[in-house]
Amino acid sequence: MLSKSIPSLILVIILLVFIKFNHTQNSQNFFAFHNIQDNKIVDKTIELDSVVIEKPVTIENYFQFIDSIVTKYNALTSYDLSEHLLVRANPWIIEKLKNTDYYIMKSKDSFVYNQKKMIVFRKGDFIVLPDSIKAHEILQAFKKTYLDINIPEYKLSIIEGSKELYKFPIRVGRPEMKYLKMADRIMDLKTKTGSGFIINHVRNPDFYNPVDGQQYFVTKRDDNRITAMPQVPFLETEINGIRNGQLIHATTNPITLQKAYSNGCIGTKESDAWIIYYYAPIGTKITIRYELNIKDSLGKKVVLKDIYNNKKEL
Repeated sequence: MLSKSIPSLILVIILLVFIKFNHTQNSQNFFAFHNIQDNKIVDKTIELDSVVIEKPVTIENYFQFIDSIVTKYNALTSYDLSEHLLVRANPWIIEKLKNTDYYIMKSKDSFVYNQKKMIVFRKGDFIVLPDSIKAHEILQAFKKTYLDINIPEYKLSIIEGSKELYKFPIRVGRPEMKYLKMADRIMDLKTKTGSGFIINHVRNPDFYNPVDGQQYFVTKRDDNRITAMPQVPFLETEINGIRNGQLIHATTNPITLQKAYSNGCIGTKESDAWIIYYYAPIGTKITIRYELNIKDSLGKKVVLKDIYNNKKEL
């Protein structure tokens, strides 16, 4: 009887060693995989549950961390796992990123010099890996979503189908001509109208003054305090088939919102920029209008100020 049980005993020992080794390997990573439904595999699909975060992740390491999850688990899903799909399946992540906004922290009596050092994920947080049904739902939402900007209204809307999901205050280009060293010519600074797409994301942008071409690393806030520049993604647009450097990006001075203030780019709050980024993957449609006759939230007709002195609406 003892001799017959020896092979089974050896098998159990081998299995325990494998489990211990696998646990040790996972503990060295940022995250661990939670197994669900007895690891049943259908084609390349595992019924996935969540990724448990093993150590804190800061803003400066955030994109690298998210990319590592996508790379690790994309082969195990029946759909193409992407950063935007993963984060939209976990809306709490967007809330965490929103709350790294300098001015939100200030409202909590907390001064942050370098937002890149702020913690987004803490040990023990977990990120849900969406099943195929949830993934399909999000992907369909992406297809129906577009950005709508009305320049004289200083408004950017995120619209899914016929529903306005979000409405954000923005700043737009100044109505003037100016020499910009980065373009090496005199430029019309007005924000350009037309239709197009989001064609690129700049997730870790460098900052240059377009007037003199000088790079800068710090900024003076509306409260006159100096901080490091934040790491908030830029969205690059192509309007009417032309890439003219017209970006959607956060401003460190929200006092300039609802004004014609920029060199042509569309400025937003830091918190709003994170939402826009995750609702506008590359390929998202965008319309930039110049309409003076609008209706307010109560349906009342309003005529906006013609900030660009156009003789007629574009």
